[in-house]
Amino acid sequence: MRKLLLIALWVGFCLPCIANDIQTIRRNYKQAILTEDADVAEVLTLLTALPKEATVSDNVIVELMQQYPLDDAFITSLLERVQPDGSWSDVDYTSQLRSGWPPSDHVRRTVELTKAFSSTKSAFYQSERVKETIHRLLAFWFKSKLRSDNWWHNEIGVPKLMGSILVLFEENLTPWELEEGIQVLNHAQIKMTGQNKVWLSANVLIRALLQNDLELVKTARNSIASEIRNDQLEGIKADHSFHQHGAQLQFGNYGMSFVTSMSLWAQVFAGSSLGFNQEQLDILSDLINEGYGRILWKGYMDTNSLGRQYFHNVQRHKAFAVILSAINLAKIDSKNQDKYNALITGNLLVNGATNKLGFYHFWQSDLTVQRTSQWMTSIRMASRRVIGAEALNGDNLKGYYVADGAMMLYQTGDEYDNIFPCWDWRKIPGITNYETTQPLPSLVGKSYKNESNFVGSAGDGKTGLTAMELNRDGLKAHKAWLFTGKFILCLGAGITTDSTCVVTTSVEQRLQRGSLLQLKHKKNDIRLFHDRTGYIIVDGKDVKTQTAQRTGKWNEIMNIYPDDMTETNEIVSIWIDHGVKPQKASYAYFVLPATDEKAVKSFDPTSVKILQNTPDLQLVYLPANHTHYIASYNPLQMDLYKDVHIESDFGGLFLIKRIGKELELTFSDPTQTQTSINIWVNKKKYTVAGIIPIKIPSPSMI
Repeated sequence: MRKLLLIALWVGFCLPCIANDIQTIRRNYKQAILTEDADVAEVLTLLTALPKEATVSDNVIVELMQQYPLDDAFITSLLERVQPDGSWSDVDYTSQLRSGWPPSDHVRRTVELTKAFSSTKSAFYQSERVKETIHRLLAFWFKSKLRSDNWWHNEIGVPKLMGSILVLFEENLTPWELEEGIQVLNHAQIKMTGQNKVWLSANVLIRALLQNDLELVKTARNSIASEIRNDQLEGIKADHSFHQHGAQLQFGNYGMSFVTSMSLWAQVFAGSSLGFNQEQLDILSDLINEGYGRILWKGYMDTNSLGRQYFHNVQRHKAFAVILSAINLAKIDSKNQDKYNALITGNLLVNGATNKLGFYHFWQSDLTVQRTSQWMTSIRMASRRVIGAEALNGDNLKGYYVADGAMMLYQTGDEYDNIFPCWDWRKIPGITNYETTQPLPSLVGKSYKNESNFVGSAGDGKTGLTAMELNRDGLKAHKAWLFTGKFILCLGAGITTDSTCVVTTSVEQRLQRGSLLQLKHKKNDIRLFHDRTGYIIVDGKDVKTQTAQRTGKWNEIMNIYPDDMTETNEIVSIWIDHGVKPQKASYAYFVLPATDEKAVKSFDPTSVKILQNTPDLQLVYLPANHTHYIASYNPLQMDLYKDVHIESDFGGLFLIKRIGKELELTFSDPTQTQTSINIWVNKKKYTVAGIIPIKIPSPSMI
């Protein structure tokens, strides 16, 4: 009897707690939708200095646009465009455009009206006209039963928008409207992986809130939280990158939606028994601060990290989304608050402190980043392991070569801002490629793979070596990059093809800021200067430059945009011409960021010893730090010094630093196929792991 009494007491105590959780979650969700948070006011002021995007399809940018302050004139214009039957006069309800499905604008605009009706800051708060219009808009949508050819809109996009409407307008819904709205939300079921699973689970959670289904709320919450882990094929990776659609870097696309979603749900669950635990908050912090913190630069997201999304103003919009998420998570996660604040400060202030300085390689995503206090650069690659890119739903129509060793360099952050319609996509900075007037190959329905696994990096945290064996469409090349705090040395060897096309290596292609100056032009010493950056080509058959005004159409990159939306920019281009059908051609050039003409003129290339640049071995010695940087595509066997002989039974990347009479060796297996390899230093054998770079001591050389 006493046991039964205890159970009754526990149930009597617990049910009100869960009911209170429902109330807390509903209240937090409404507040988040209405953006009634003073902590983000400064960021929203900076964001809204950008004109509001008229054409959007990406969920992250849709949500950003919804955070713009409610504009009375805009709300009035929306009301005037609603027809008596509840449709919008300017929405194409017949379109089956897959990326930004036009009929979904009906629901998106209804969200805007519902926010205006629900916000005490709006002149339309509790407006009878707005309320009556919302009823008509809902009736039209529910009766029309419109469906997209793209499952995402039916199961994720439209239910997500509808959920916001139903929660905000809940007290005014008729029983029929609530029933029909629930039917829309029923299209979402918990399934799939990564961010798709999070979106679907979130839609289920909103349905559970509306139905006051306590168990379903918990089930959906647990499904959302189940993706906060870094040991799955898709989602957060152990190197702090993000994958979706297979082994594919998705920082700017699905990963960005994951960050904003988790930031939202962390706020929504806060103060309830369903809040994220500290272990989950730590994983989110690592993703944002150790991952995104390395690919943001002064309020811009790295072009190499955008995935397939090359939207208008995308670099700034994605950066704002990360910053807003960091602000919201910092309020909840006191343990990692300082890390979030460093990211926020470094990307909000024009001259703000930068963070995550040094050399870092996302080894599960084939992306290398070098950051100094004055500049940042990234290299995007692909391999048999890692898909280079995708083209879906009319997105990324020209991105066939975006992961062939693309090198982006930033000082102010806006070097490539809205350049995409004006780019020559065969000369993306850093890539070695064919030059032809033929249309670009299409990625649609294809898997972007480099037919080599020799893609990786080895570094000591401050400097590093990245190498890529390029093997695509009959073109082969061994490409390597040596990163220091003062320059990047770019090497290419074994450039070979049977094609009769000209082959080029793009040194730079970016927005022009001032004149492109030629400081010296001698054989094996061509020096160029543009916008505080020096380019010194010490090996290249024929160096060419161009400065030109170009105009391009946005819908040739992203199909969502109207045909008349164009972009005009002044572009500066530098490239090396390897000629027709090259056989084992090579190149070597230095890039000197954050410098001046005098420093470029006085730079001594011989202070960096390029000892070998062949198809078998790329070997560089930096006397300044007594380190050899080696990319060996076959088992290594060489005399490093007169008294040091090195051998290995497998190729790879080596950093070998001499400290007095000792060696410090860092090794990495770019192929990630060997659980261990053997290295002999002066005939003494070491067996080392070959997936993640490690250090081993060497025998004394007395």
